[in-house]
Amino acid sequence: MNKRLIGKTGIKVSELAFGGVEIGLPYGVHKDLMPENEAISLLKAAVDSGINFFDTARMYGCSEERMGMAFDGIRDKVVLSSKCPHLRLPDGKVRNGMILQKFVEESLNTSLKMLRTDYIDVYLVHSADTEILKNDEVANNFEKIKRKGYVRSIGVSIYGTSDFKIVCDDRRWDVVQLAFNLMDQSAALLFPSARQSGIGIMVRSVLMRGILTDAGIDLSHEKLNKVAEYRKKYLKLLDSDNSLLSDLATKFVLSFPDVSSVLIGIDKMEFLNKAVALANGNCLDKSLLEKLKNLAYPDPDFLNLANWDRNGWLK
Repeated sequence: MNKRLIGKTGIKVSELAFGGVEIGLPYGVHKDLMPENEAISLLKAAVDSGINFFDTARMYGCSEERMGMAFDGIRDKVVLSSKCPHLRLPDGKVRNGMILQKFVEESLNTSLKMLRTDYIDVYLVHSADTEILKNDEVANNFEKIKRKGYVRSIGVSIYGTSDFKIVCDDRRWDVVQLAFNLMDQSAALLFPSARQSGIGIMVRSVLMRGILTDAGIDLSHEKLNKVAEYRKKYLKLLDSDNSLLSDLATKFVLSFPDVSSVLIGIDKMEFLNKAVALANGNCLDKSLLEKLKNLAYPDPDFLNLANWDRNGWLK
């Protein structure tokens, strides 16, 4: 599989990254936790197929532990990304001082133990918001564990272009994980800034939890009528080279050279095989790419699926 550099880190990763949520938590339509032996077999098969980049988090249930079991003895063949849990206290305040330092160090140590390794390649702040990004203590603590050699690079998982700009201007972070897809292309405006700052870009939400697949999801709520109608614009562009909406959506993101890797959720061997076959440098031709760049949803701020969930718009 094609490899890409993560910004200025010097770390080369497969252009597809294995998203670790599904192997660690009950996730998706059926809400059943994948059996341990199946998860380990799937992870090993991913390595054999050319995927070397694996994303997990302390908050992904037993995902880290299962990766540690699968990669025991082949640590040098994989690049591991994990995330520190949310930095806020139950009252909503951001941890600070020694409380913050201890929290970060203990979270990291637990991840190292679960992953059966003495270093993590990419270590991220989970769900960093504007206040956290502007908190020097947070960046300082992450820089400290990087200097000690426990992690090779540090970064943040974020939402929204305003926070992306803060990361690009800060220059202390090596990696950013964000949402980017056919409908929500707002992050692309800051790709040049990230490139100039040497920041690697990990993309999630490529399929928007199934909206950008042929099956789609239930968008029948009246508040989502415009989204459902707009989705049809992409279906009209399917052809013999891109016969599935999920293929078109994935190739679209892979066609941006500033993207270091695209996170994909995999819970079955057939999905792994399809994803691997789709990648390997299969970008869109320039004409189709330009058409799709002009078909971003006009109100990207509305495309907040967590908000849709809270409002009961998704069934």
